[in-house]
Amino acid sequence: MIGYIEGTLMRRDEDHILLLSNHIGYEILLPAVVMRSLKSTQVGDTVALYIYHQQTERQPKPILIGFNMEVEKEFFQRFISVDAIGPLKAARALTRPIREIASAIESKDVGRLKELKGIGIRTAQKVIASLEGKMGKFALIREDEKQELPETEDLEKQVIDVLVKQLGHKVSDARAMVTQAIKQGPAYATAEELFDAVYQIQKSDPL
Repeated sequence: MIGYIEGTLMRRDEDHILLLSNHIGYEILLPAVVMRSLKSTQVGDTVALYIYHQQTERQPKPILIGFNMEVEKEFFQRFISVDAIGPLKAARALTRPIREIASAIESKDVGRLKELKGIGIRTAQKVIASLEGKMGKFALIREDEKQELPETEDLEKQVIDVLVKQLGHKVSDARAMVTQAIKQGPAYATAEELFDAVYQIQKSDPL
């Protein structure tokens, strides 16, 4: 399985790029939100992508779908777990930033989800029914430059680590967000519960 590719941009089409890595050219499908992030990238520039690799008996030709961040790929994998949403449909649907889609799911906003390419009312309702309550982490993604934070096994610091390394928040902001959630809420058993608490607070009172 291909999970990550770094190479030289050879060609860019409407929804695909051709990336040269180790003398092999990989054709990679990019969701619109990812393609827009590469608009300033020129042929010959280095591009690094996290890859969702799809290959089945029914579809023996490999499909590679690229993402800028591992957390975007993680969101995609949850998105395609929804009934009737396959990888190609999901890739075409990601026309808005992941954080906005995740926020719409958490808010049960069918109207906003309907704005995504290929997503109708019934599909939007299925997405909400399947994923609502699980998207807080992804709704916290930011586009700011990421900062490093030492790894730790503590639950609170695990969440801070992800907020900084994967979701792009400043270390000071991440600490403040988590501290506020812990002060206002009960004891959290999992990181997902704590992420959801942070998201709910930020939705109503962003830093």
